[in-house]
Amino acid sequence: MPRPGSAQRWVAAAGRWGCWLLALLLLLVTGPGCASEITFELPDNAKQCFYEDIAQGTKCTLEFQVITGGHYDVDCRLEDPDGKVLYKEMKKQYDSFTFTASKNGTYKFCFSNEFSTFTHKTVYFDFQVGEDPPLFPSENRVSALTQMESACVSIHEALKSVIDYQTHFRLREAQGRSRAEDLNTRVAYWSVGEALILLVVSIGQVFLLKSFFSDKRTTTTRVGS
Repeated sequence: MPRPGSAQRWVAAAGRWGCWLLALLLLLVTGPGCASEITFELPDNAKQCFYEDIAQGTKCTLEFQVITGGHYDVDCRLEDPDGKVLYKEMKKQYDSFTFTASKNGTYKFCFSNEFSTFTHKTVYFDFQVGEDPPLFPSENRVSALTQMESACVSIHEALKSVIDYQTHFRLREAQGRSRAEDLNTRVAYWSVGEALILLVVSIGQVFLLKSFFSDKRTTTTRVGS
């Protein structure tokens, strides 16, 4: 026979798990209002632009980071539909910019690697348009949320933070791996160069020592009177 209060504990545990599953499901289904998350290759002496239709009064956030290539920097430029520059940074490794659209139209943001002659870059950017939709259709109602609805909203926000942290950690891991591979390549080339130099010096020393101990024939010429 179950102990007193065990049924209530099972119900509470089931409710917590239900909140977790519901928040995760809604996070996967709804997601942000409109988000573009892309990782792309930017060759040397190249420029890549992206376009987004945005309604007036919409809050937007542009976040980017250079993952691999050169000094891990890139030029970024954001323009409104009239060509007015809203954001411009030169040779940035990473940055974030938030703005509110002042008019309807197509906004353009470009990444440029035109200052680089030999190295290409790998760039990640996340462009979010609009606010996240409410977790519940009646979340903005006047009456207070129930205890389960409040728990689901809190879990939903926590899961979004976890996803953001995971994205940043993946980018850092990719950047660190790229730097490690680049360092490994340089060490390998340096080791091969040192081995070749040591081989040439050793061969030169052998021939030099051999020349010291080799017999030199001398010829004498007798001059008659």
